[in-house]
Amino acid sequence: MVNRPEEIMENLSTTVVIAGEAGQGLVTLSQILTKTLVRAGYYIVVTQSYQSRIRGGHNSYALRISNREIVAPTDAIDLLIALDRNSINLHLPELSDHGIVVVDDKVYSEIHPQVIRAPMADLADDKFSNSVALGIVASLLGLEKGMITKTLREFFDKHAHNTSDHNAESLWAGYNWISNDSAKFPRLPPPTLPGGRLTLNGNEAIALGSIAAGMKFFSFYPMTPATSIGTALAEHAAKMEIVVEQAEDEISAINMAVGASFTGAPSMVATSGGGFALMTETVSLAGMTETPVVIVVAQRPGPSTGLPTRTEQGDLEFVLHSGHGEFPRAIFAPGDVEQAFHLTIKAFRIAQKYNTPVFVMTDQFLADSYRSTRPFDLRELAPLNPCADSSIAANPHLTYLVTDSGISPRIFPGMTSHCVKASSSSELVIADSDEHTENGHLTEDLSVRISMVEKRLRKLDGIKSEIIGPEFIGLSEPDTLFVTWGSSRGSVIEAADALVAKGRRFATLNFLQIWPLDPKNFVSILEAAKNVVAVEGNATGQFARLIRRETGFHIKKTILRFDGLPITPEYILDRI
Repeated sequence: MVNRPEEIMENLSTTVVIAGEAGQGLVTLSQILTKTLVRAGYYIVVTQSYQSRIRGGHNSYALRISNREIVAPTDAIDLLIALDRNSINLHLPELSDHGIVVVDDKVYSEIHPQVIRAPMADLADDKFSNSVALGIVASLLGLEKGMITKTLREFFDKHAHNTSDHNAESLWAGYNWISNDSAKFPRLPPPTLPGGRLTLNGNEAIALGSIAAGMKFFSFYPMTPATSIGTALAEHAAKMEIVVEQAEDEISAINMAVGASFTGAPSMVATSGGGFALMTETVSLAGMTETPVVIVVAQRPGPSTGLPTRTEQGDLEFVLHSGHGEFPRAIFAPGDVEQAFHLTIKAFRIAQKYNTPVFVMTDQFLADSYRSTRPFDLRELAPLNPCADSSIAANPHLTYLVTDSGISPRIFPGMTSHCVKASSSSELVIADSDEHTENGHLTEDLSVRISMVEKRLRKLDGIKSEIIGPEFIGLSEPDTLFVTWGSSRGSVIEAADALVAKGRRFATLNFLQIWPLDPKNFVSILEAAKNVVAVEGNATGQFARLIRRETGFHIKKTILRFDGLPITPEYILDRI
């Protein structure tokens, strides 16, 4: 049994876990429940855990629910819906002190004080048993039957009408059966969120952010956990007039994206660590040809295939140093779904303005984590201009014109009037992956080499002028400061809040942009804290090491997790 720490209980949250084998329909059941809760006005944080198998293997969907804002998962389970016996064996020790299990009485026959055995076979046909389980969950949580029925029908109406009816009837059977049972389970408190919230996960937010930014071309080769970015974009491709291309491999995918960008289409590619390993030569190509491209790296544990369906933050140094040679880049690391949307837009704007590759780093936890999200305000979004500054364009066109900012004006093959007013007959767009002169021709003039390297690196000064500084939350001059980046943000914030509630001086420093770094934005905060602790999802403290390299500040204490599971507030509190 897991006793949730008292300070976490103060959030008055409930964690529901639906567990079983792949192929048992647990994701369908879970997503209907999730969407209903958001519509009802609750905050949610979802953690999905699945094995690299199409059928079989243990999968789980953990849904933390609260009427107060929550930003992290927790370890203790309050309500377990076990679709097979193995789920009980695995998760029974994780139940909270008031937790219960609901299971089909044909699956589990033993008597246990925390197990409710439901006669699902008597309530509905086997193929509708998940809807029975959904009705039981809804009743235990105190959800209104009509609301969850509406969400269920929306999902199944895409199929035959009688399928929707049968599932609704099965849901009602489960709902009514548990209502008459003597089981006691604390119902959810009244919701506090206004309606109209979106139910989005991190990958869907990145997809929507890229569309909002003005992306016109996306290419990918399927690789967990990045694949759902492509599938989400494919759903909107025709309406939004974007091209979504599934390539034959990762090398082709990034070459397509760079090629599309060269012709004037803002482009993005998404992959995970193993796929990105194949892309690094083209990252250098984009750096040398000064072609903007946004690259999403959705991390999972390595090396090699590692744990292909688990989470980790182990690729920071790989992405930072990817590609041979020296050229500017920027790296963003969203900490939640809303940041995933906005930072993707920022990534496109930086890539297009400075004509360079820009990265968005996420991981399996955030990629698959659903949240209740405010609708995004698109009114202030300016149209994306892929042309950079055309006011300094030369005639004939100099693709790599040396400028004070390092940014050269762009025109596109076959579209010379798109960016600058010039006669199409006099404009030729030349690019070269070798070192080159201003007009794009290969050169071995070493003085030109120096000029071009310095020109490209000058763009880093501009990127630094637009840095998003770290997010400081908590008490000034704290006794202890947590430093983190990316998806660990929520758990760090909740752990610090719990410690502050006990009278301790804690604060957090959460980095949304992890390259380039500007010490003026954060070193004074580090120096003001008595103790600094880095919290990261890797084995070596990669970001703490980067801070030391860039600033000289040595973060000596770390809380690291690299077992494939996301960092939780309890994980931090157990180790602080």
